[in-house]
Amino acid sequence: MTNSSRDGSGRAGPAASSPQGDVVPTGGGFAVVELFTSQGCSSCPPAEDLLSEIERDSRERGRAVFALGFHVDYWDYLGWPDPFADAAYTARQQAYARAFGSGRLYTPQMVVNGSVEFVGSDGRRAAAAIASALTEAPTAPLALAVADAGGGRLRVDYRAGRSSERAVVNVAVVERGLESEVARGENAGRTLRQDNVVRAFTAARLDADGGQVDLEVPPDLDARRASVIAYVQNDDDRAVVGATAVDLPV
Repeated sequence: MTNSSRDGSGRAGPAASSPQGDVVPTGGGFAVVELFTSQGCSSCPPAEDLLSEIERDSRERGRAVFALGFHVDYWDYLGWPDPFADAAYTARQQAYARAFGSGRLYTPQMVVNGSVEFVGSDGRRAAAAIASALTEAPTAPLALAVADAGGGRLRVDYRAGRSSERAVVNVAVVERGLESEVARGENAGRTLRQDNVVRAFTAARLDADGGQVDLEVPPDLDARRASVIAYVQNDDDRAVVGATAVDLPV
C-alpha cells in the first residue's frame, strides 16, 4: 500500500514490518497549525470550523499546511468529558504559555509554527500567520514513512535535516470527519463535527541521522480518514522548523 503525502473571543480555562510507501520530504514553506480546544467550551466550535476550513484548503490547493486539533481536559469539569481530551495536550498548551511568557491557558487558542498565538476563531489572524509561514523554507526538512506494526501500533520512520541539538520530533495521528453528540456542558444538545482531531501523539528527541517512533492508536480509528503529521520543534524557543505528513495506508 502506498502512503500519499501532501504538501469569537478566547475563553480562559479554569484555574514489525518495514515501512511501506513513499518517503516524501517537504520543499518550500510550511505551516503547522495547532488548535487547543474542547467540546466543553461554547467558544470553540467556530475555531474548529476554521481548522476544518484550513485543512480542506490545504488539501485542495496542495499546500504544506498541517492542521492539528489538540483537545484539552480542563473543561471536563462542566459535566461533559471530551472523548478526545488528554492531560498531555493540556501540558503541551502549558508549555506554550510558558514559552510565550503569558502563563495563561484559554480556549480556543491557535499556534502557528510554535511562534505565534492568537484566538483560534480569528480567521484573519490565521490567514496572515499561515501566509507568513509559507514564505519561509524549513531549516530541518523532514521525510516520513509509516507502516502498520501490528497490535494497534504504527511504526513511523523519519529522516530530518540539521536542527538544534535540543530539537524534538513530534508525531501525531489525526482523524477527519468526527461527529459527537454533546449531552452536557456549554455545548449541550449540539452535534459537533471536527476534523484533524489528534488521536495519538508522542514526542522524541530528534536523531539527526533519522529514527523510528512507535505510536499506539485507538481501536476506533478509521484509517481511511487519518493521517500522520510529523514536525521538528526546537526545545528551547518552541519554534517549528520542519514538517510533513502522510495519509495512513488502508
